[in-house]
Amino acid sequence: MTILVTGSTGAIGTQVLAHLQGRNADVRALTRSPETAQLPAGVTAVRGDLADPDSVRAALQGVSTLFLLAPNVADELTQAMLTLTVAREAGVKGIVYLSVFGGEAYADVPHFAGKYTVERMIEALDLPATVLRPSYFIQNDLRQKDVLLNAGVYGAPIGAKGVSMADIRDIGEAAAIELVRREQAPTPLGRETYALVGPDSLTGDDIANIWSEALGRAIRYGGDDLVVMEQRMKTMLPAWHALDLRLMFARYQADGAVATAEDIARLTKLLGRAPRSYAAFARDAATQWAKG
Repeated sequence: MTILVTGSTGAIGTQVLAHLQGRNADVRALTRSPETAQLPAGVTAVRGDLADPDSVRAALQGVSTLFLLAPNVADELTQAMLTLTVAREAGVKGIVYLSVFGGEAYADVPHFAGKYTVERMIEALDLPATVLRPSYFIQNDLRQKDVLLNAGVYGAPIGAKGVSMADIRDIGEAAAIELVRREQAPTPLGRETYALVGPDSLTGDDIANIWSEALGRAIRYGGDDLVVMEQRMKTMLPAWHALDLRLMFARYQADGAVATAEDIARLTKLLGRAPRSYAAFARDAATQWAKG
């Protein structure tokens, strides 16, 4: 039988596919453009779009395990719920759903609330699923390169409460482990939930200090101004998306997103090692940037 990976060409989907390599699994990648998708050797591209349930039905033929990553779009909730419905009707025996850390608490952040609603559907219908709850992606901060190098500023307004940021490589590996576990099980397995987090709770000042050490120069935290952040985001994203992100950062500033010791211990057991740290990421990024 076969694993189908949605969101296959994005940052997380790419990591999932990479970590499925060598695990003796038949893998398909759902993409709107199979003719141009750059996929690992052995992965079969199949045409489909979560906004088109009929295309998902076709892509699920012969599939036994599904990785569900709904895109961050205005109708993300509808796409995710309909995909789960189609998967259930197709008899898929295992699902790994990419949710978000803190979804149950951040009720005013649209993409957090939507993902938590999908979790409620999974629970209410007793679907055979692993729910993965990643925190803020460490690799999002690669977008900080120019302001770090040119202005000496770390610009993500994460505040002073602390965020346990997750490395996308750990997210991809955790997803691959659970996909293969469910794929290889002779019968559907019970529900599991994992927080995908980093080993440290970091504030804006903490991260500025990490970059100061990694880059060998003084880096300061750019502060908590969310209005400026929203306006900047609107030059790159739709207005609804910029506001959604502003609300997310507002909750980071007000409440933080701090993993518990139990969260970290469960993830460590799943991965067979400690999750990657922000400091290690920053050192690697600084080395790559220095090479030009």
